[in-house]
Amino acid sequence: MTTSKSSHDHLPQAKAAAQYKAAGVDLEAGYEVQRRIKDDLASTSRLGAMSSLGRFGGLFDLAALGPYQEPVLVSGTDGVGTKLFLAFTMDKHDTIGQDAVAMCVNDVLVQGAEPLFFLDYLALHQAEPSLVQAIVSGVARACKESGCALIGGETADMNDLYAPGHYDIAGFAVGIVDKKDLITGDDLAEGDILLGLPSSGVHSNGFSLLRKIFFKDHAYQVDTVPAGWTKTLGEELLTPTRLYVAPVLPLLKAIRPHGMCHVTGGGFYENLPRMADRDLAYVIQKGSWPSLPIFDLTAQTGGLSEDEMFNVFNMGIGFVIALAPQDVAKAQEILKAQGQDSYVIGEVAAGQGVQFV
Repeated sequence: MTTSKSSHDHLPQAKAAAQYKAAGVDLEAGYEVQRRIKDDLASTSRLGAMSSLGRFGGLFDLAALGPYQEPVLVSGTDGVGTKLFLAFTMDKHDTIGQDAVAMCVNDVLVQGAEPLFFLDYLALHQAEPSLVQAIVSGVARACKESGCALIGGETADMNDLYAPGHYDIAGFAVGIVDKKDLITGDDLAEGDILLGLPSSGVHSNGFSLLRKIFFKDHAYQVDTVPAGWTKTLGEELLTPTRLYVAPVLPLLKAIRPHGMCHVTGGGFYENLPRMADRDLAYVIQKGSWPSLPIFDLTAQTGGLSEDEMFNVFNMGIGFVIALAPQDVAKAQEILKAQGQDSYVIGEVAAGQGVQFV
């Protein structure tokens, strides 16, 4: 009896796949993931993006963008951190991808760059197709909103490293700006006005502390509805990080900010001074923007001082733009046209560090 060439060729492959699956890696599930996310990737297509699903590297054609006098690529990478434990507990995974994108593209935006493309790295206990599809759908939606193409990524089964149902996600964004348009902070000067753009909540920072306060030191659950709230604590904490690219890019075409800041880990105290490489004081007017209930509850429950809160959390302001006084009204007008609220929260002065008045 003879064996056909095709069945003979696939026998070792099938045996290897079965052994690999027994070790915790399902190759067929991986192929199904690729089929499921194909449309998500396609939905993020933009000028310069080249189809690259299944290739070894993501492709982007810079020449398609047109002439730049001195193009500078600006890159950023970040993860979501222990906010992921909220997604695990609530079994809700379709928004966490926005956190991964936002943490990267908001950083790239600070330098005045337009995000071009994004790649993600997703490591899981096991690549269950519906779980991966939910995560990647959030990545794709955020990329589309930020105008950047999702041109590739990596999904890795690591069942010996991650518990069942657990995963980690990181992102990588690349943007472009003409060298003359880079926002470096060199123009920052005493008297500049600080314009704050509100956050959607905690964003993706301080979750190790939040989880300790609410779920370890106190008896809160993710389905607890705090007094006066209309949503659960879990829903509030899982609210995705706000994306600032779409409203801020039109402002950059009309006005040159003197500095910008993405308020992430380290809160006001760490991030505002990063706008410039020299000593300046950032004088913040307390109460100049609406407070968010999550920060009031965190301070009260955790017994944290105001200084401690501003040293960890964004406190309701996720992005800061430093402007010459004469540009503030126009900047707020442009932002309002994009549906973006903004508040004058302080000014730049002589001195150093962050000061509250």
